[in-house]
Amino acid sequence: MKTLAKKYQPYIWLAAFGVATIVSFSLGFDPGKTVFTNFRVSVFELLSFVPFIFIIVGLFDVWVPKEKIQKHLGKDSGVKGMFLVVLLAMLQAGPLYGAFPVAYVLHKKGTSVRNIFIYLGAFSSMKIPMLGIEIGYLGVEFTLARTLISLPLFIAIGLLMERYLKGTEFEVMNPGEKPSAPAQANLQPAGGK
Repeated sequence: MKTLAKKYQPYIWLAAFGVATIVSFSLGFDPGKTVFTNFRVSVFELLSFVPFIFIIVGLFDVWVPKEKIQKHLGKDSGVKGMFLVVLLAMLQAGPLYGAFPVAYVLHKKGTSVRNIFIYLGAFSSMKIPMLGIEIGYLGVEFTLARTLISLPLFIAIGLLMERYLKGTEFEVMNPGEKPSAPAQANLQPAGGK
């Protein structure tokens, strides 16, 4: 019974959400209607954005040689590598979850751990379209100050994570992909069997 429940767990949540939505609309329960409306908007946004991202990531994976990525964004890329990942993040658009497939391909092609973390940080708050909107609402001074404070923090986090993960079998994986044997061994707690 426990195995069966675990196997169908995602569908149980989906069915519960469906039942709650039907009940909300039947009884006129406004918070339930709002939850469903937000869910519908998010799903349409996801469906309109994710296929495009995967096409771009697939083309990047096929067309850009690993050696070039290792040379310009790898462990020995230094300040130039950091600058390039920040520039790459700034030139993109879309929600944060769109950055994860790109980060996966970058790591697979030899980008350093430091630059992966800097890329994700810069993508979350330094995209040019987002900066334009931020300037419109909050002004140039605020945007400039926030960016000048955020960027050094992202770089510091990247450097710290690189140091923290040094010597480990750190992997960035596709969803559903299982960690390799050495990485699994590293996940075992100290003294664990």
